[in-house]
Amino acid sequence: MRKLFLLLILLCSFIIANAQELNCQVQVLTPRIQSSDKKIYTTLQQAIYEFINNTKWTSDKFLSEEKIECSIQIEITERVSTAEFKGTIQVSSRRPVYKTSYNSPMLNIKDDDFSFQYIEFQNLEFNESSSNPNLVAVLAYYAYLILAVDYDSYSLLGGGPYYQKVQAIVANMQNAGDKGWKSYESNNRNRYWVSENFNNPIYKPIRQLYYNFHRKGLDIMWEKKDEGLRACGESIEGLKKVHSEKPISPLMQALFDAKADEVVNMFSGAPADIKTQAKITLDEVNPSNTSKYQKILSGSN
Repeated sequence: MRKLFLLLILLCSFIIANAQELNCQVQVLTPRIQSSDKKIYTTLQQAIYEFINNTKWTSDKFLSEEKIECSIQIEITERVSTAEFKGTIQVSSRRPVYKTSYNSPMLNIKDDDFSFQYIEFQNLEFNESSSNPNLVAVLAYYAYLILAVDYDSYSLLGGGPYYQKVQAIVANMQNAGDKGWKSYESNNRNRYWVSENFNNPIYKPIRQLYYNFHRKGLDIMWEKKDEGLRACGESIEGLKKVHSEKPISPLMQALFDAKADEVVNMFSGAPADIKTQAKITLDEVNPSNTSKYQKILSGSN
């Protein structure tokens, strides 16, 4: 009996030490679909949930409490046929801030070029070395993107291997007929261009921001608030060169889709010199959110 008890403890320890990396909430919404046969969407939601959360995406060991909090929301806008669907997918992720209960938003990307085939109870499996059905390829693409950004926030440029995996998925899908994977498509924020930008040295300051903003900024604010605020401000200053060279960038847009509200809340309570400089820099590198950044100087959230 004692040997059995010890074996169970060892087995549990192994499972905990090798926990998968993502804790992803999944929603499949069908507000525009008029159909009595909606059970397939519940099955699809469960299949995606199990695929994302049960796949081992890295060789690293994650404790259960270290899993990356994220969410995937799919809205089905059209059921083209029994097994073919069109819609959108929105992906977001969060990162805990050291010694606080606050989670900093990392990704917030909406992808409108999303069509796929799914047969009820179909098993979703990812093949890293070849093309995959579009549903699997898109989900794997965003799983690796979540990992890449998160790793970048803990070590400088630490997400490199996962951006490369994202790029490999794009390469493997070049002969697929599905939208979102090609450089020549009209949408310059599609999966191809997000991947290309993250792997392009020109955009390295954006990846460096993930580390400097979070590790050198937010993570020390519990103890040294002003120092952390300055580090966050300096990390945004580093985006000026990128903006001057590439004023229209899917990465810059994706960054501030996730971060705009956060930086307004953060800098609104900063010392006058920090908030003033932050407002000037944010207006320059992300002019589409200038009206939001005005709240920094007024102190209004």
